[in-house]
Amino acid sequence: MRTNDNLSECLKLVTQAMRGAQSSWWIIGSAAAALHGAAPVDVADVDVLLSVDDAQAILPQLGLAAGVGEDHPDFRSDIFAIWRGSSLTVEFMAGFAFRDTAGWHPVWPSTRQFVEVDGCKLPVPSRAELIAIMQSFGR
Repeated sequence: MRTNDNLSECLKLVTQAMRGAQSSWWIIGSAAAALHGAAPVDVADVDVLLSVDDAQAILPQLGLAAGVGEDHPDFRSDIFAIWRGSSLTVEFMAGFAFRDTAGWHPVWPSTRQFVEVDGCKLPVPSRAELIAIMQSFGR
């Protein structure tokens, strides 16, 4: 696992914010790749995939509106919020989907494993599933 001080601080805050989650949630994207030990990885933000119900409960506690994600031709979220309450930006995505030539596909990992950082247990998809997710995004 590779993290820098900014990422470690941010992940601690995400863990605290997500304590009230009732459903499974995951760190995805470059932060998850870093947690899996990928190098070099430039982590510009932390992507949190969570359920709509959890987003509606947790985001207001962070002072965030649980709104619909911005229009994007390849990605959409039923709820999308950006939290700038830590050293890195956190993007919360609920009801997240991506589009390819076959249409829209929901993103909800089937695997969940935990990586510990500074005493915080962070859920990520398995390495293989994370790679598949990121490849489906064209990354």
